[in-house]
Amino acid sequence: MRGARLSRIAGGVRGLLPRTVRARRRAVRAVMVLCVLALLPSAWTHAVAADRLGSTARAPAAPVAVVFGAGLLGSRPTPYLADRLDAAAELYRAGKVKVVLVTGDNSRTGYSEPDVMRAYLTRHGVPDDRIVSDFAGFDTWDSCVRARRIFGVDRAVLISQGFHIRRAVALCQAAGVDSYGVGVADVHDVTWYYGGAREVFAAGKAALDAVFKPRPTFLGPKEDGVSRALAL
Repeated sequence: MRGARLSRIAGGVRGLLPRTVRARRRAVRAVMVLCVLALLPSAWTHAVAADRLGSTARAPAAPVAVVFGAGLLGSRPTPYLADRLDAAAELYRAGKVKVVLVTGDNSRTGYSEPDVMRAYLTRHGVPDDRIVSDFAGFDTWDSCVRARRIFGVDRAVLISQGFHIRRAVALCQAAGVDSYGVGVADVHDVTWYYGGAREVFAAGKAALDAVFKPRPTFLGPKEDGVSRALAL
């Protein structure tokens, strides 16, 4: 009975396949075209960021460093977010940036990435008056648009993990922020592999954001936090 069942399943699968050589060739070409289209957004992010990436040591001087949120563990940053904040503190101590803009999620009570990021940076030598918080950085596009339109940032060093930094640079460029990306070192754990796989799909949304430039989830009035911090 098992053999008969397997035979029926195999027959059903064969029935789904194109029956002629020409049809099979068309199916193969269609799959190849779909694969190329799926990878085009990733190719775009790589092309835009190609000469705009490096380490903290190679990063050019800029008025502002932008650190993107990456989740919390209670009242602490995740290891990935801590690595980003360490890089921002290093840039500040080296005199390469004057202000750090922390952008992240504060969409629910008791959860504030910017507050935790600020506290971490102050513990690592960045003065509180040199840190500006964006509480509505719900995704990368929102953070980039708000950095430009709300906080008036037109040039910045962006800090994230390697799997995300190209997309961040491409989106901030599209939002009008002249950007250089620092991809911090990261452990190739489950989160890293998930992040890398997710980027293939996220790049598609990024390309649409860059073309259609949607309004962020929350825009709000302009804020002078960055300009005031730069004037100190």
